[in-house]
Amino acid sequence: MERLEATSELQSRLSSLSFSSFPGITSKQSDKQPLDRLQNTDLSQSCTPTKEQADMDETKEDPEQHPEGNVAASEELAQGDGGEENSGAASSPLSAEMKAQTPPLAPPTTWTSASLKELKAKLRTEDDCMVTVYRGDIMTVHVPTVPEAKKVCWEFATDSYDIGFGIYFDWTPVTSRAITVHISESSDDEDEEEELEGPVGNGDVEKGSKTQTNSNLAEILPVYRQDSHMSVQGGSHDFPGEGTYLLKFDNSYSLWRNKTLYYRVYYSA
Repeated sequence: MERLEATSELQSRLSSLSFSSFPGITSKQSDKQPLDRLQNTDLSQSCTPTKEQADMDETKEDPEQHPEGNVAASEELAQGDGGEENSGAASSPLSAEMKAQTPPLAPPTTWTSASLKELKAKLRTEDDCMVTVYRGDIMTVHVPTVPEAKKVCWEFATDSYDIGFGIYFDWTPVTSRAITVHISESSDDEDEEEELEGPVGNGDVEKGSKTQTNSNLAEILPVYRQDSHMSVQGGSHDFPGEGTYLLKFDNSYSLWRNKTLYYRVYYSA
């Protein structure tokens, strides 16, 4: 009984206490009701993450949960680190290819002359100026550039029948100053030699030959059939630089007839 009375007395004392009973603490009545203080609180807005927060949450995800994405990202990062080197390596072959391209060549100056008999009579007395180009053959005259001259000139004529003629320029540095003549027995032999030496592949003489297999070779005049049996065919071309001219006399289109050719090649300053 004594304990119960002590407990009830203690409870009565505690109930009579207020915040004002403690020094430094004052009680203040709120002017607003609790419902008013919670009135502006929207729990749905606080629980719904914004777009920026969602993006940040995605970036904070555990990397172990997406190993494939991490591998792809690391590969992209590695590619990005070496991007400049890869671009430089890709651009170097292109720049080298651009440097290897030869400048365009000016067209030749050509003319014809009615002094057919005079030219033939003169060239008959000179060595190696009168030749026979057999049926199916192609005769190529290699004429290197020389520092003493500025252009190459040519004149030619034939007996009774026409012949194909074309000019090409090989930019390969000159190793010999000798003018040489090569005769291929067929267009197949010509193609095989061109893969080794670089001349232009033989095409349709009626339409002109325009196929090139060597990057150092440039076309000045495609192969066309010339009426060299009716008038002298002549021309000249200014040196574009150091290299070798290839003058082609083409009889590969003829199946039966050999052609007697009168020609001369010389330099001019």
